[in-house]
Amino acid sequence: MAIPRYSSGDVSPAPLARDLEFPVSGRIAKNRFLKSPMAEFLATWSPRHVYERGIPTDEIIELYRRWGEGKNNWGVIVTGNIDTNWAILNAPGDTIITPDCLFEGERFEKFTKLAAAAKADGSLIVGQITHPGRQILASVSPTTVSASDVQLEPKDGQTYAKPHAATRAEMKKIVDEFAYAAEYLEKVGFDGIELHAAHGYLIAQFLSRTTNKRTDEYGVQTTENRMRFFSDVVRGIKARVSPKFIVSAKLNSVEFQEGGVTPDEAREVCETLEKLGLDFVELSGGTYEDLGLKFERESTQIREGFFLKFAQAISQALGPDRKMKLYLTGGMRSVGSMVSALDSVDGIGLARPAAAEPRLASDIVEGRASGALKPLTAGEEFPVSLMAAGAQIWQIARGKEPFQLWDEKVLAHLEQDIKTWLGEKAEDGDKLEHTKPPMYTGPQNEYGSSEAVVA
Repeated sequence: MAIPRYSSGDVSPAPLARDLEFPVSGRIAKNRFLKSPMAEFLATWSPRHVYERGIPTDEIIELYRRWGEGKNNWGVIVTGNIDTNWAILNAPGDTIITPDCLFEGERFEKFTKLAAAAKADGSLIVGQITHPGRQILASVSPTTVSASDVQLEPKDGQTYAKPHAATRAEMKKIVDEFAYAAEYLEKVGFDGIELHAAHGYLIAQFLSRTTNKRTDEYGVQTTENRMRFFSDVVRGIKARVSPKFIVSAKLNSVEFQEGGVTPDEAREVCETLEKLGLDFVELSGGTYEDLGLKFERESTQIREGFFLKFAQAISQALGPDRKMKLYLTGGMRSVGSMVSALDSVDGIGLARPAAAEPRLASDIVEGRASGALKPLTAGEEFPVSLMAAGAQIWQIARGKEPFQLWDEKVLAHLEQDIKTWLGEKAEDGDKLEHTKPPMYTGPQNEYGSSEAVVA
């Protein structure tokens, strides 16, 4: 049986196998692949006892061990959300590092094991530090901070916390929390951090006119003003980590569109980040209101990269002498499109394909795969594919081979599992005890019992 894959003909993957040196830290990624961050929801969680929250579990360590396995697997591995506040967090089940966390004890030891597992075969491990700002469920916290008091509208039956405009003292506290988390991650053996400035999270809320209504020096009057909080965070981190520690960020094409930031301002943002000494920026897109992670036009399908045009504009604006590296994440599926994108960017980020095939980078570099596996049409639909990725992550973490969405029987079984999971979530309500991803209950194979399937 032929296994369907995205393909672009006989294109050599050699350009994707080249190493990449980061200009500030001097660290070297062994290839051009970046495992893009995805929320795991697998850390410890207690609705009542905050200090029991956010410790990496053995399952998370197993997950990152698999992504780090293989001499040609992911050059850079970026974790899911690492929150910096016990209560203001992206979601229950995230890992958490706050200034209350000591450089010893169970949490420190588990993060150390996670780093060692991911780095065992030469990958660089980078922690994504996140603050949700207004994008926090009211059931998790009824109040929160943001650039301004613009509340996120209810969506899919979920209501969100009421934000207030962050005070100077609150902004300083958040900067200190980010900086402490970065220092903590360096001490446990991480190679760097990625600031989540995309998908409508707090830093993006300062960047975008849709959420920043301030009139002070952090307000909308200039790009410099909207960048000020972001710059404060970067400087705070740089003051706490060594020069060899990677500092990077994830940026968002949607914030640079209607009501957000203009393309010229996007160039200013990236120029500022380069001057601040970032090693790389991962270019992606989407907010809670407009995820943007879907094929909307035939031209986009042909191009594959959802945000390639945005990435090309940033690359061209920074000029041929730019030092800061650029990764493109979103929709890249075939080797040909990935190699072609390297004309504009330095590396390729993959998220959902890495959940379906944790060995995908190795399989491409070593010539066993022409691209990612191609799911059935229904499996490409964003809500389904997002929950599928969570279920696949949960499988890998439990030592199982991930299911594949090109199989009609598998997709049908998954859809039933998702329906059951959604019912359990609804029944859980505000108790916040149901935090794990959907669990696939179909036939299971032990991880490593079969090689990755090849078209």
